[in-house]
Amino acid sequence: MTVPETKAQMAGSGSRGARPRALAPLTLASVLDRQVPATPWAEGDNLPWDDPDFSERMLAEHLSQQHDRASRRAATIDAQVRFLARQVAGGDGARVLDLACGPGLYLHRLARLGYRCHGIDFSPAAIRHARSVAAAEALDCTFDQADLRQADLGRGYAMVLLVYGQVNVFPRPVARDILSRAHAALVPGGTLVLEPQTPEAVRATGHGDATWASARSGLFAAGPHLLLEERFWDAPSRTATERWHVVHAETARVERYAMSTCSYDARELVDLLAAIGFAEVRTHPSLTDDDGPAAPGLFGMTAVR
Repeated sequence: MTVPETKAQMAGSGSRGARPRALAPLTLASVLDRQVPATPWAEGDNLPWDDPDFSERMLAEHLSQQHDRASRRAATIDAQVRFLARQVAGGDGARVLDLACGPGLYLHRLARLGYRCHGIDFSPAAIRHARSVAAAEALDCTFDQADLRQADLGRGYAMVLLVYGQVNVFPRPVARDILSRAHAALVPGGTLVLEPQTPEAVRATGHGDATWASARSGLFAAGPHLLLEERFWDAPSRTATERWHVVHAETARVERYAMSTCSYDARELVDLLAAIGFAEVRTHPSLTDDDGPAAPGLFGMTAVR
């Protein structure tokens, strides 16, 4: 199966509701029109996370133990959950909210430690899997399939998670709104846990080379196809945009998708969180161990309401 090579390319998994903007009619000639996007997000909102077939193929990538493209492998998630448990004790049934929770890999583990958990994601297959595991193990977890931009986040959480680069995939005003609503969802003294992409990783995405690959099946199509990828960097907004052309081998039908990713440095996010009302904002080289190596392309942040 062909999938984007890095997490920066996969960020946004399940977090966005609207489908990519239709750019039809597209033909093979459309592939030759390699104009730079007019603005970030001009060519599409995100990948089709809510499409049933796409979400099924993505679920397989989330659960794979061969790579970290969609979700990290079990050993890393286990280490991160130990870090999370040090932020907020769960023995008293503390409530945790995971935004863009995917198939529930963090929340299932936290529930086994005594937390009461709720997750929100836009992928139907991911939510189905998350609910299935929770039901099979009688875990105190609930899950909603919803768009984070409009979802009711609820109230009364001791910890809110937005990890694995998800904060970067929204336009800045939208990200601020989500973080503001996360602040409101926390109890006083509750902890927000962020894991943004590093500025270097986002810039590398925007300056990457164009590539093409062929596959008998892949994330973007169940049948044989060509996958052509281009990347662009918008310096004024510090935003990378990726564009994918999917050329179906049997029909020569062309589909086009695009996804944009904002670059934030730590200081910008510290100031943003403080302006929202968070205190005790701290940065971490990773969400596993402050004394360990940095996570490639990512860093951690915690903040207290």
